[in-house]
Amino acid sequence: MTPLPPAAPAPAPPAAPFSAELAALAARFGERPVLVGDLFAATQGRGINLLLILIALPFLTPVPLPGFSIPFGLVVAVIGVRLALGRAPWLPEKLLARALPAGFLPKVLAAAGRIVRFLERFLRPRLGFFHSRAVFGQLAGVIIALSGLLLVLPLPVPFSNGFPGWTVLLFAAAALTRDGACYLAGCVMFLASVAFFVLLALGGSEVFAYIRRAFGG
Repeated sequence: MTPLPPAAPAPAPPAAPFSAELAALAARFGERPVLVGDLFAATQGRGINLLLILIALPFLTPVPLPGFSIPFGLVVAVIGVRLALGRAPWLPEKLLARALPAGFLPKVLAAAGRIVRFLERFLRPRLGFFHSRAVFGQLAGVIIALSGLLLVLPLPVPFSNGFPGWTVLLFAAAALTRDGACYLAGCVMFLASVAFFVLLALGGSEVFAYIRRAFGG
């Protein structure tokens, strides 16, 4: 009697949407203080991209945040440099041991969840070569690092944080979902960031005065 061939392994269940993971994370930690290191462990290796999304969130509005952009921009720059060098993302132990205040994480995760749910309508795995070839990952690291340095600039100008913030968010979302189209959107947003800062450098006080007038300043 001919033995039956072994049964094919059952296909792996589809991964839960990342917005659902964020909601579960908020419910898990509740209102208690949370260490940054615990947050990384709970996200099962996706913590660096989650951190980039959380850092980018406050900077998505036109209003600049100089007091927050300097330390957060430095963190983004450090992560980007590590990615550009092809090394595992790393953060200092002092930061990993930092405690987020009680109630802070659910609020931030709720805001992140709303943005991620919106992005998930469009995000899907495609153009996979952007995530299968190391050179594109290193290029993303360079752009993330430069965006972090742009965040560090203490400019009281509308959108001076928004352009690099959206750039970081799009690259983090692209990495989470392996979406090459989102990767390209991040590249376009970075080019818009460069054009914006070049315009500021060339225009100087005239551009600043125009933006202030446009926003009722």
